[in-house]
Amino acid sequence: MNHREVGVDGMPVAECRNAIAISHPLQYTPPMRVLGIDCGTEFTGYGVVELLANGSLQCCDFGAIKLSPRDPLPQRLSSICARLGEIIQQHQPDHVAIEDVFYAVNVKSALKLGQVRGAAMVAASSAGLQVAEYAPLCIKSAVVGYGRAEKHQVQQMVTRLLNLDAPPDSPDAADALAIAICDLHTSATLQKHRAAGQ
Repeated sequence: MNHREVGVDGMPVAECRNAIAISHPLQYTPPMRVLGIDCGTEFTGYGVVELLANGSLQCCDFGAIKLSPRDPLPQRLSSICARLGEIIQQHQPDHVAIEDVFYAVNVKSALKLGQVRGAAMVAASSAGLQVAEYAPLCIKSAVVGYGRAEKHQVQQMVTRLLNLDAPPDSPDAADALAIAICDLHTSATLQKHRAAGQ
């Protein structure tokens, strides 16, 4: 896999990284395993990707946590936290990456989505993992090379980069895999920049 400098529509990767909130130190020592989480109020996608010592990407697992809109929000948040905790325990990722900026049709939806993101962060923190947050444009740029790529383009590139037999059925799972790939690409590129500056 060739690591390339990526960014938001031509923005250098370092500036892209500075434009997002990062709470984990930039340490890159393959093999490295990342859990990507695409938060949603009905479906929360997850994807575990490992960067091997030879530079290739390997998909370890992916899927979507389905939530019932009939359940009270606290119960849904508890379910997300518990299920992500199980996934973390099973796959032992080195850290977690989630989407930073989210879109919602109204303020109420935005607040609920923010609470889901909080539940995901609690699951990671409870396991002693640090969380990296990426803007949507950075994620698309890292995976597709274009910050305004369509969802089907992201799915196709995720399938190609991970050598999957077919695109993930769930677009939420595909987005979660893209988030994990973005984290691995960005961390690797910045590590090379740091090494070059020494």
